Amino acid sequence: MSSTAGDQPPGPAAGIWPGQHHPLGAAWTQGLTNFAVHAPEATGVEVCLFDDDGTETRHQLTERTLGVWHGSIPGVECGQRYGYRASGPWDPAAGRRFNPAKLLLDPYSRAISGSVVPSPALRDDNDQDSAPATARSVVVDEQFDWDEDARPSIRWADTVIYELHVKGFTALHDRVPEHLRGTYAGLSAPAPLAYLKDLGVTTVELLPVHQFVSEPALAERGLVNYWGYNSIGFFAPHNGYSSTGDLGGQVAEFKQMVKALHEAGLEVVLDVVYNHTAEGGPDGPTLSFRGLDEAGFYKHLGSGLDPMGYWDVTGCGNTVDASNPAVLRLILDSLRYWVTEMHVDGFRFDLAPALARTGHRVDMAGHFITAIGQDPVLRHVKLIAEPWDASQDGYQVGSFPPPWCEWNDRYRDTIRDFWRAESGGVRDVASRLAGSSDLYADDGRSPYASINFTTSHDGFTLRDLVSYNDKHNEANGEDGRDGSDHNHSWNCGVEGPSDDPDVNALRRRQAANLMSTLVLSAGVPMITAGDERGRTQRGNNNAYCQDNEISWLDWAADDAWLGLYEVTKAALRLRREHPVLRQRHFLEGRPAVAGAPKDLAWLHPEGRELHHAEWFDERLHVLGMFVFGDPLRAPGPHGERLRDSSFLVWFNATAEPARVAMPERAWAASLEVVLSTDEQQQAGVRLQAGESLTLAARSLVALRS
Repeated sequence: MSSTAGDQPPGPAAGIWPGQHHPLGAAWTQGLTNFAVHAPEATGVEVCLFDDDGTETRHQLTERTLGVWHGSIPGVECGQRYGYRASGPWDPAAGRRFNPAKLLLDPYSRAISGSVVPSPALRDDNDQDSAPATARSVVVDEQFDWDEDARPSIRWADTVIYELHVKGFTALHDRVPEHLRGTYAGLSAPAPLAYLKDLGVTTVELLPVHQFVSEPALAERGLVNYWGYNSIGFFAPHNGYSSTGDLGGQVAEFKQMVKALHEAGLEVVLDVVYNHTAEGGPDGPTLSFRGLDEAGFYKHLGSGLDPMGYWDVTGCGNTVDASNPAVLRLILDSLRYWVTEMHVDGFRFDLAPALARTGHRVDMAGHFITAIGQDPVLRHVKLIAEPWDASQDGYQVGSFPPPWCEWNDRYRDTIRDFWRAESGGVRDVASRLAGSSDLYADDGRSPYASINFTTSHDGFTLRDLVSYNDKHNEANGEDGRDGSDHNHSWNCGVEGPSDDPDVNALRRRQAANLMSTLVLSAGVPMITAGDERGRTQRGNNNAYCQDNEISWLDWAADDAWLGLYEVTKAALRLRREHPVLRQRHFLEGRPAVAGAPKDLAWLHPEGRELHHAEWFDERLHVLGMFVFGDPLRAPGPHGERLRDSSFLVWFNATAEPARVAMPERAWAASLEVVLSTDEQQQAGVRLQAGESLTLAARSLVALRS
């Protein structure tokens, strides 16, 4: 059916006015709410209002403009639960799956009430009413007193990201009131804010907070989706993290959390999942999009025996078609909403190549990338791509255009391998330490285009990375089929927990090595919440379904790992205080001004620069990185030369102590130890040019000129 304004939908209905076709969603004004929903091929759409007892009242929308069904209903106030029912042809082979027995969430819901209960009624191939099994959209009053929100303006070069889960961060926090633990309000309580400030991070990256639901297969195993990568409401803060109820209170509570984080000087970045939805494959639950515009919202095979079968490069059953104008509009509207109304500072896009496709081909000049790059709001916020999806052609590390930054998994794997002495030399290690210019310099981007990480929510925690060779995912109920088998980990000689003090000391030192390397590398460091405290998931490297103490942060004192927190804090302080360690230009390995040493040099343990052949020596696992700061390569705001200390960082990934020499006087007259992962190496020790220092086995030492 055509979707033009001239189409004639069913006749007028009592109690409903024509309303407007924009904005989409439920727009409340005093005494009147306008409903507008995109369903271009539907033959009819009803707004269904629910009272506190669950009694449903249906209102037939009578107007359709440009594929949008709309109408205004007097007397509908904030807190009203509602949904849609769409009528039309049932022809799955043609991408039409209309079924008025299915209650549908508003794609533009600002809040969602209730939850989804697995039920055959959620399938669209039967006539069972799905209302008893599904959630409701909620009419929301979006007014909020931001009181001149002090939004931080943190340059990329100064950014330190802290990836955390809203619930897991405070679920066990003894200094957060019990009724606030695991909520937006709990995250913005004084104790968590003070902790983040004391640690020294600048930006919190929240795992998905869009309304999400658990997959039916998890419910069958008695588990839930904990991470949240199963979105169904792209405008709605997840109601499970609200301490104030789910009838709109979650919206104000989220805003209050952002305001408090901003007042503490912290940015808020959201991990967003637009690449697929919780509706899954064709046999999954019909919750919203499938019942309104199946053909337009999801990518299909387009050929063969099942042309309308879903084309899936996400591994989650469906792929959202971001090249469809209406779908792209929804994504852009959602992103702008979170920036302008919720005041967030940026986004990390899950499986970004799945969105950056024209047809089935990854296209960095396509609709999604181009639209964001031209948007006057979105092009100025922090944009981070997870630059791979679940397909063979979806691995796009280094390929996203400016101003995008990217998760750099090559950094992760290389640094993990180096510290377990499996790197095959130092050639690739040096590239990762220096900002991965091989990936990002060719298109004019800066070192901060590389989001460096050694761990993330997906995989081992830092403590588990040095405690397990193999994954231990038995609690997930998938017989070990889930989670990566290639972790680049080393258990330091014993699998899992150990009572051996030498093993535990080595593990703490290895964790400190990985953390210090991360913070002192060029690029933007991302720390996974709890790694600085030695958090463990008991060897589970895919804890997406563990909403329990396996995943939650344990705030109980653990003396065995307090040293790691202090090392992390000290490394972050060095980075914060010294611009030489967070430069916005790639270092070039030549003097910034005539007569000065090179701005970056790689040193052999003998204190000299590496010879050409040594770059290819797979046995070399001791390396010095000298960064010259007097002057810095980048000028100041008025073109002036900026000066800072110079730093020499020694890395010893071998199992034996290594004796290293300080470089000649032309590099630095003397150097002072300012950071060490060796507990026996005290800060403040000063060495003169040419003197030697013994590095403990598997240790890092940073010295300042």
